[in-house]
Amino acid sequence: MQLTIIKTFVSRFLILILSFGLVIYSTNMWGSEGKGTISIVIANAAAVSFFSSIFSGSSTSYFASRFKIEKVLLYAYLWSVFIGLLVPFLFSFTSIQGEYLLYLIGISVFSSLLSTNISLFIGTQNIRKFNIYTVLQQFVHIIFIGVLVYGFGKKEVSVYFQAQIGCLMLLSLTSFLQIIRKCNISEISFSKEVARNMFEYGWKTQLSAFVQFLNYRLSFYFLEYFEGIASVGIFSIGVTFSEAIWTITRSIAVVLYSDVVNSKSSEESILKTKESLKLTFILMIGFVLGIIIIPSQVYEMIFGKEFSDTKEIMLLLSPGIFAIAVSDMVGHYFSGIRELRILNVKSILGLVVTVAFSCIAIPKWGILGACLATTSSYLVSAGLLFRKFYRTTPFTWKDYMVSKEEIIILKQKFFKK
Repeated sequence: MQLTIIKTFVSRFLILILSFGLVIYSTNMWGSEGKGTISIVIANAAAVSFFSSIFSGSSTSYFASRFKIEKVLLYAYLWSVFIGLLVPFLFSFTSIQGEYLLYLIGISVFSSLLSTNISLFIGTQNIRKFNIYTVLQQFVHIIFIGVLVYGFGKKEVSVYFQAQIGCLMLLSLTSFLQIIRKCNISEISFSKEVARNMFEYGWKTQLSAFVQFLNYRLSFYFLEYFEGIASVGIFSIGVTFSEAIWTITRSIAVVLYSDVVNSKSSEESILKTKESLKLTFILMIGFVLGIIIIPSQVYEMIFGKEFSDTKEIMLLLSPGIFAIAVSDMVGHYFSGIRELRILNVKSILGLVVTVAFSCIAIPKWGILGACLATTSSYLVSAGLLFRKFYRTTPFTWKDYMVSKEEIIILKQKFFKK
């Protein structure tokens, strides 16, 4: 498990660097308003993805080893296209960046198809390909932006979305070709049992994920309403930092989920969860210290004068970032053992906190109010997950302390590789 985590960690570190590069470029290229537009459209696409992931997300991972892959993929692909067209069309009746509808459809459809393929890699414990394609999503996106801006001279913010669609199309096709070579075409058929199980597992998992997404993104919509699109762009830098950090820690969660899904022993699953908690806890201490040490002038120099409040935003968000990163390990454990009710409860409770605090804090304090609402929601959600996990398993401080022996083992595996 340790070696797999190291490989995944390295891939996530590459994603972190590429994500920061993309954020820095987009803020300097299009400013706070452009970054705000990108944030809202991508948030809309993420909302669509939660509906499409009923079949194409964790449901594909979970049932890849339980049913024939050909039948699982059939439902996942059909559902991806259907939802990718339907939900953006419904969004068009709102006034939330409606001029980017066609881009939203393209991003939604192809990101869902790619998500299906990546989820299959997780479900079959092919973590290597999962790592490769998650890195390529950032890398190829940047290449496409470079071609459109410097090759074709395009400067408008829509370049970001055009490049993303091109990237997703290319990666969807290449991953599909890799998968289909190992499939038996004659096995592709409709099955009520497969459809019922995937839908039942998928909607329960995605209900929690969708509500949690609202916890992460609802403040964007409140900010746009009360403060304007530029404030969304400024606040989104802090959120982007959060999710970049989570990209690293969730590499551990992905490996944990794959292990738990394929584990036959509850004791082994709990042990691996505690190991993941320990490693994530140590990593997050390092990240939070980094946030504290970096001077505010550095953020302003990198992103521009409009983003001078970035450090203050990061400091206010950091307790929640820490809590979510560590509690994600517990969340993936519960998802892996199909104990989904607690995930729904913690997400709904967090959403209640988000809405209540956003309505009060954002009109009064603007971006800083959004930070307070977001952090409060994260802390409440994480606290509930920990309470549930440690009511069913003994808690000791050793769960979060790395021993000298474990450090030696990790070094040996890393340098051996």
